[in-house]
Amino acid sequence: VRAQGDTYQVVADVSQFEPPDIVVTTSNCHVAIQAEKVADDGTVCDTFTHKCQLPEDTDPLSVSCALTEAGTLVITARRR
Repeated sequence: VRAQGDTYQVVADVSQFEPPDIVVTTSNCHVAIQAEKVADDGTVCDTFTHKCQLPEDTDPLSVSCALTEAGTLVITARRR
């Protein structure tokens, strides 16, 4: 978790996954990123999981995420 001015940022490289394969969830200042790539035969051939805790002064309603064209997931949250 990186502090930048009045926001926090979490950055993850998920370039090997397609956008529909990436799930971001938040709960009680915890952020979880999960992604899995499923082969044509239905087997899971690649997974990614990352969990982190946001600082206590994070505004939980301000958490948002964006995926860059290069495949970098950027999660941002405002500080209270």
